[in-house]
Amino acid sequence: MKIGLDIMGGDYAPKATVLGAIAAYKVLSADHQLVLIGDKPTALSLLEENNFSPDNFEFVHTTQVIGMGEHPTKAIVQKPDSSIAVGFNMLKEGKIQAFSSAGNTGAMLVGSVFSVKSISGVLRPAMATIVPKLKGGLGILLDVGANADCKPDTLLQFGVLGSLYAESIYKIATPRVALMNIGEEEEKGNLLTQATYPLMKETKLFNFVGNIEGRDVFSEDADVIVTDGFTGNVILKMAESFYVISLKKQIKDEFFDRFNYEQYGGSPILGVNAPVVVGHGISNPEAIKNMVLLSKDMFESGLIEKIKQAFQ
Repeated sequence: MKIGLDIMGGDYAPKATVLGAIAAYKVLSADHQLVLIGDKPTALSLLEENNFSPDNFEFVHTTQVIGMGEHPTKAIVQKPDSSIAVGFNMLKEGKIQAFSSAGNTGAMLVGSVFSVKSISGVLRPAMATIVPKLKGGLGILLDVGANADCKPDTLLQFGVLGSLYAESIYKIATPRVALMNIGEEEEKGNLLTQATYPLMKETKLFNFVGNIEGRDVFSEDADVIVTDGFTGNVILKMAESFYVISLKKQIKDEFFDRFNYEQYGGSPILGVNAPVVVGHGISNPEAIKNMVLLSKDMFESGLIEKIKQAFQ
């Protein structure tokens, strides 16, 4: 299996990404080949500084970089030799089996849809993230930013994607899927949630357990929480702040430690025809390593095929 890594993506690239690749190599098995996509001379220099043989990796040299603030669609078109554009071309052609980057999130979304494309039947791919639970374990929250505006049938599909992801990657049997809302009652919410609830209540595609409120996100009430990308991104950013606040307040607590994004690596783009993971812009080597490992797990678990079968 060949795993593609954009070494130019992220605020601390390429140093953090190359060091993350070294860390990933040390835990990958012999039948996994890491392909580093980006500025090869710089990567070689960093490997030499860290006394690590370049023979452990495959390299694809690129001459362009898509910046964090660039317009996603324009950048993909105008920078065909960027690490992100080249990575997606390789993924499309089967030269790599998974691709991950801590670079421009919009470019990663655009690249996914335009290269490997959405799985047939999937209305909108979604991005998922991990939610730590108070009593241990974790849950899945989606969408967290790919789709700011959604329709009821889109949220219904997010329930399918999240349920399959929870089962395949985190081995949660029959995941309990809940709809994020402002009250537990069926009739609560805005027009979107009011229209979505009956669709989820009637579906046989996943185990729907009703509405969930913001105060219960970290409880044991659900394994998968479905919402639109606007709401999900607000929840994600607020949750990420808990870890930073705990450090500033010098609070040492196991629960708050689990909000550290580094240990989860990144957010998968669910609903496209290949494993794609988007890392946090401020990813350090540990986060890069876990981003690579998540993309590997997505491929080896057969998640993409399971999603295809669900949407036949």
